[in-house]
Amino acid sequence: MSVTRDEVMAVLARVQVPGGTLVSRDLVRAVMVEAGRVRFVIEAPTPAEAHALAASQVAAEMAVKALPGVTDVQAVMTAHGPAPKPATAAPPLLGANPGAVKIGQHPTPHQGGPARIAGVDRIIAIGSGKGGVGKSTVSSNLAVALAKQGRRVGLLDADIYGPSQPRMMGVNKRPASPDGKIIEPLHAHGVTMMSIGLMLKEDEAVIWRGPMLMGALQQLLGQVAWGELDVLIIDLPPGTGDIQLTLCQRTHLTGAIVVSTPQDVALLDARKALDMFQKLKTPVLGLIENMSTYICPNCGHEAHLFGHGGVAAEARRLDLPFLGELPLSIDVRLAGDAGTPIALGDSPHAQAYARLAQRLIAGGMA
Repeated sequence: MSVTRDEVMAVLARVQVPGGTLVSRDLVRAVMVEAGRVRFVIEAPTPAEAHALAASQVAAEMAVKALPGVTDVQAVMTAHGPAPKPATAAPPLLGANPGAVKIGQHPTPHQGGPARIAGVDRIIAIGSGKGGVGKSTVSSNLAVALAKQGRRVGLLDADIYGPSQPRMMGVNKRPASPDGKIIEPLHAHGVTMMSIGLMLKEDEAVIWRGPMLMGALQQLLGQVAWGELDVLIIDLPPGTGDIQLTLCQRTHLTGAIVVSTPQDVALLDARKALDMFQKLKTPVLGLIENMSTYICPNCGHEAHLFGHGGVAAEARRLDLPFLGELPLSIDVRLAGDAGTPIALGDSPHAQAYARLAQRLIAGGMA
């Protein structure tokens, strides 16, 4: 006889805790039942209450183990808020003074509609719906191309889990905070930039839950001294999660640009990003087809490794602007790894980014 999740929850609903039961107080999370093995999490409101619930954890394990068909039980206790010795990575600090800025705190309450960033005229989010389509490469090169056109440009790396802009922009200096509140951004290739990657070791992981991610984004937008900018480019993480939701709901965006490679699999996820922006009432400024074509450096043969024209066709179908094609080239990859974006030069690849920047300026988007 195999035990069911409902039977486990019924037993946990009888385990008494201060103020009710484990279930009535909504303390039970992530119940898993597999081949007689039961796993669940008890999530207390505070670390102190988690300590006080130790006896209830034991009682819950014993009650579930008494169920017919249960061979093994494991309950894990966790809690909201800061524990004395956190098991996850602590928020990084800026500076070494006692008032250094802590990044990754829970977000502050937000009232009213999307807010503007002081001194910033336009804000453009670069999204993709998935990873691996070159969104960060497009963001850094577009920022540099706009700066070469005379625009005052900022670049925010909003990919908290996988920040890559410090490497791509060739900066590794730790940002300063003169007063423990305001963060001084860095400058590279004519672009004002900020990334949480500047506060971490290159191989150090960020292990945060959603509220800390949202708080970090709020700080990177509101506590950084961006100065006077014509446009701020925001390099979004893959997917349609907490960062995208927080940005679109709390920040007054000029709009979003969606990057995709031409093949159907990439377009499936790009459509999800487009749907997200539509539901969050964020204007889509256009679509970009990255890795559109490949020119062999030896023979000059042109190949379409990921197909060709899929993004342009999708833009026509949705009646959205198609902003252009960007080539696939090892030179683009080498330039990004070296911290000198390809858009700095005058190669055909740099010219493709220059044309993209000119389209955005001509359309009043940057």
